[in-house]
Amino acid sequence: MSANILHLRSSQMLQLLEKSLRKSLPESLKVYGTIFHMNQGNPFKLKALVDKWPDYNAVVVRPEEQEMTDNSDHYTNTYQIYSKDPKNCQEFLGISEVINWKQHLQIQSSQSSLDEVIQNLASTKSVKVKRTQCILYMMPETVKTLVPSLLQAKNLSPETRRPKPINEELFKLSSLDITHAALVNEFWHFGGNERSQRFIERCIRTFPTFCLLGPEGTPVSWSLMDQTGELRMGATVPQYRAQGLISHLLYSHVQALNKLGFPMYNHTDRANKFVQKMSESLQLVRLPCDWSQWNCVPL
Repeated sequence: MSANILHLRSSQMLQLLEKSLRKSLPESLKVYGTIFHMNQGNPFKLKALVDKWPDYNAVVVRPEEQEMTDNSDHYTNTYQIYSKDPKNCQEFLGISEVINWKQHLQIQSSQSSLDEVIQNLASTKSVKVKRTQCILYMMPETVKTLVPSLLQAKNLSPETRRPKPINEELFKLSSLDITHAALVNEFWHFGGNERSQRFIERCIRTFPTFCLLGPEGTPVSWSLMDQTGELRMGATVPQYRAQGLISHLLYSHVQALNKLGFPMYNHTDRANKFVQKMSESLQLVRLPCDWSQWNCVPL
């Protein structure tokens, strides 16, 4: 490994990194959430790389090399990045041991200021890049613990608002199993293919999942977590929409994960006014930074 790449292996270092990233919230959120779960047993077999220690400028979290065997699987080949000085992290991100630019990959960050660096690298590495920017929300319980100043500044509630009750005779709270991955994949905005289904199966096996079973005994609404601790892939099947099911489910998910002390957040598409309205009704806190994903394909 190059002299200016440090792999943080010890639990002590990773705990110090988590503590340090906490001071840079919400901009460090995607990396903070990932490191948090690495410190809870690292179920996704990820590794954290920094340019120097302890006074790092850039952190990149990525899978171990042996996990990244499929060059076209950008779901597995996903990197989370945070930098204290985005203008000066291009050299670090350009190192092939940090990011393998020869693969199809995704970069995720809650720092839109990384865009210029990623676009520059893409042009020097002959990579086509497509950026997705979404609205980022944090659950008030998490804001209260991690970034209380956000609540104070806007005079917001420290708790997710309980949604309208649903018919609990008809809809039973449950969890997903692997056989439900195809259904989740069908409705996931970023999914719909074989590789995304494998990624969903892995999330179902690894993290707590929540769903509502309909009268037929199959999931009609669901919500999952990914390796960054974000609540993702939530959906309701068309025939049961507009009944408040996803609000009820999200509320239940938040209550359960809050007891485990997990940081909770999610994103939504800028065009998805329905989810924005639902997030506001649950009193989720819209963050000043956004959710960015760069999808990179070598030319």
